[in-house]
Amino acid sequence: MKAEIILHGGTVFRGLAAGKAEAVAIGGGKVLAVGTLSDVESASGPDTRRIDLAGRCAIPAFNEAHMHLLSVGLGLTQVNLRAEEVKSLDTLLTRIKDGAAASQKGQWVVGRGYDHGALDVNRHPTIGELDAAAPDNPVWIVRTCGHMGVANSAALRAAGIGHNTPTPEGGVIERKGGQLTGMIQERAMYLIKVALPRPDKAHMVDAIEAAGQRLASLGFASATDMNVGMTADLEEIAAYEDCLAQGRLKQRMWQVIAGNPEGIADKAWAAGMRPWKPGDDQAAMLRWGAIKVFADGSAGGLTAAFFEPYLESAGGGTGVFTFPTDTIHALLAKYHDQGWQLDIHAIGDAAIEQVLIGMEEAGATPDRRHRIEHCGFVTRGQRRRMLSRGILPVPQPAFMYEFGDLYIENLGLERAENAYPMRTWFDEGAHPSASSDAPVSSYDPFANLFTMVTRRTNKGTVLGGHEALTLEEAVHCYTVNGAYSTFAEGARGTLEPGMDADIAVLSRDIFQGAPEELLTTSAHITLRGGETIFDRHSEIG
Repeated sequence: MKAEIILHGGTVFRGLAAGKAEAVAIGGGKVLAVGTLSDVESASGPDTRRIDLAGRCAIPAFNEAHMHLLSVGLGLTQVNLRAEEVKSLDTLLTRIKDGAAASQKGQWVVGRGYDHGALDVNRHPTIGELDAAAPDNPVWIVRTCGHMGVANSAALRAAGIGHNTPTPEGGVIERKGGQLTGMIQERAMYLIKVALPRPDKAHMVDAIEAAGQRLASLGFASATDMNVGMTADLEEIAAYEDCLAQGRLKQRMWQVIAGNPEGIADKAWAAGMRPWKPGDDQAAMLRWGAIKVFADGSAGGLTAAFFEPYLESAGGGTGVFTFPTDTIHALLAKYHDQGWQLDIHAIGDAAIEQVLIGMEEAGATPDRRHRIEHCGFVTRGQRRRMLSRGILPVPQPAFMYEFGDLYIENLGLERAENAYPMRTWFDEGAHPSASSDAPVSSYDPFANLFTMVTRRTNKGTVLGGHEALTLEEAVHCYTVNGAYSTFAEGARGTLEPGMDADIAVLSRDIFQGAPEELLTTSAHITLRGGETIFDRHSEIG
């Protein structure tokens, strides 16, 4: 086979083991040759197109190992409250007021992404403030972590939440002085979810495509949707299948089904869905391979479950377990026995312990590659047990960038410095991937790379500099380790002959210059199997 495209004239990062090359040739969706330009030219033919990198670099395309792709797409039409833009309570309330003005009376106004710690008032909005901003509309705003939100009075009425509503197991309906504050946390959020209008399939297909295009524009050719079914039940599966059938799916997707009792795992199983397993079609664009269960909440929202309490100045307490131990262990055993990869949310060390014991009792072995999602505040003993069972940490270095200063406020400096220990995991051979948990954090990979190599927050605080990686190692986490977490490391993650031609051409050679330059880096071209899914300058037809 002759090369269809040759990339040359810059740096080609083959992978951590092989290092850098001058050029790469691709054809038939695969890498045909990589090395010196003369080596690669031997694969050329009369119809080969040549792309001059002009000093830029080509790397294996990014793999987003933990995000919520459908939620990102749906969020593009919701009120944007992310902390990058919303730093004051007045701005937040103005955006809600504008959202209500653009809606019909009685129509829900949903906002996502506020961070109370980043607001000028350093607190959550109140029910009264949301009532005043949108007196004629139900309002529901979700904190950036996705584990809590605030509803106004109309939203509480629509959800059937009153003063005497029992608090669901593993959830919180906050009351102060006997009055509802509008704050709803963890599993209690399901009461709001079932009251919200459900998006139809066509809307979801549009959202999947829109989110996929955003990812492609940043160099991603693979991604994971972490909790399929929590917004629109089994219809989400149908939306993904339609998106693929219509040729609108941009990334290779590893799909993780919602497994809490509120989720769709049992319905999907009854409908005949079975987990993808090694040996099945590796090239499939949609692989339904895992189940997600929540064990706790978020450290920024004080609901991650810890052995030691949060600082008294932050409110104290040890967080929230989503389920009693017997319940979550039964869920883990059931899904393990069905053959699913377990992708279990656990942030605090107490929640990690609960999950780890459950995986051990279920019979976790390295070939199953069960995962603990986030795994942010893990102990040394827990790391050793995970390694012995091949249980993977799937962290989000972006949390350190966006929430690191809040971790200091909530947990103290020492615990914050040792959070998300990328260097330790890397050196121990734990295959830590890199991801964003978007829309919780920004899915911009360059900010994530910056955090991995500097351990700096967005306020400039260095947290645990001993846990920093080299840039080559950070890229490895975002490529090979992401592929490993989904049983795909034999097909993608490096630019070696025979591997999928999933390639990102970046705006500059990221292996040169200061780490700060990563924050202004972008993707120019993204290829998935040699197919152009993004081209900023139309350099490939």
